[in-house]
Amino acid sequence: MLQVSIASTLEDTVTARWRRQLVGAKPHEKRHWRTKVAYYAAVCELLSAAAETPLTWRTIVDSVQPKGHRSTFYEIAGPNAKHPLIGALLEEQSSEAFQLVLCYRRRVAVHQLVDESKVWSYWPHRDLLQARFRVTPALDPADLVVATVAAWARNHQGVAAALDHAPPLCAVEDLVAVRHGQLSPQNAYAILYDTIVEAVLPTMRPATSMRWLAADLKLDAAMTLR
Repeated sequence: MLQVSIASTLEDTVTARWRRQLVGAKPHEKRHWRTKVAYYAAVCELLSAAAETPLTWRTIVDSVQPKGHRSTFYEIAGPNAKHPLIGALLEEQSSEAFQLVLCYRRRVAVHQLVDESKVWSYWPHRDLLQARFRVTPALDPADLVVATVAAWARNHQGVAAALDHAPPLCAVEDLVAVRHGQLSPQNAYAILYDTIVEAVLPTMRPATSMRWLAADLKLDAAMTLR
C-alpha cells in the first residue's frame, strides 16, 4: 500500500472521525471540544507533575483553567458523558471496534478521562506521523507507528505511564489499520504497552512481553524517531 493511501486510511479511523466531528472548523472550534480540551490539559498537567496528589474528579476540577465544575466533569467523563470516544467505538459495530472497547472500557470516570487525555496528548505526534506517511519513501508503517508512540512516551512520561502504561487508543487503532487485518487490537495494545514501558522505564522488561510478535512484525528496527 502506498504511504499516501495509508495516510488516507488513518484519516478514516473511528478516533479520527470522532475527533473531527467534535473539533469543528478552526478558528471556530466547537464549545464542547474546548471544554474537553480544558479537562484533558488539566489531567495531563496533573499526571506530568511529580506530586503524589491522587487523581480524582475533584483534583481535576480544581486544576481546570479558567474554572472547572463537577457537573461539567461528568459531561466529559462517566456513563452520562456527551460524545465519549468509547461511545463512538460502540456505535461502529465492527469486530475491531468491539475488541478496542474490551481493551478500554473503564468503570471509573477518571480513568475514561485519562484515556481520552492520552489521545489528546498524542495527537500532535500523530499529525507528524501522518505527514511522514505522505512524504517518506516506502518504510514499514508499523515501525513508524511504534516509533511515534515511543517518542510520545519519552516526552510525556507521566501521561504515558498512567493506567498501567495504557497506550493511546488511537495509536492502537492506527497500528491495527496499517497491518490490514493481520494484527488484533489486543496484540497491538500489547506491542504498544511494551513500547511505552521500555520508553518510560528502559531498564525494565514488561512481564507480559509480546517479543515474539514484535519480531514477527519487524518492529525492533525502529523504536525511536530519526
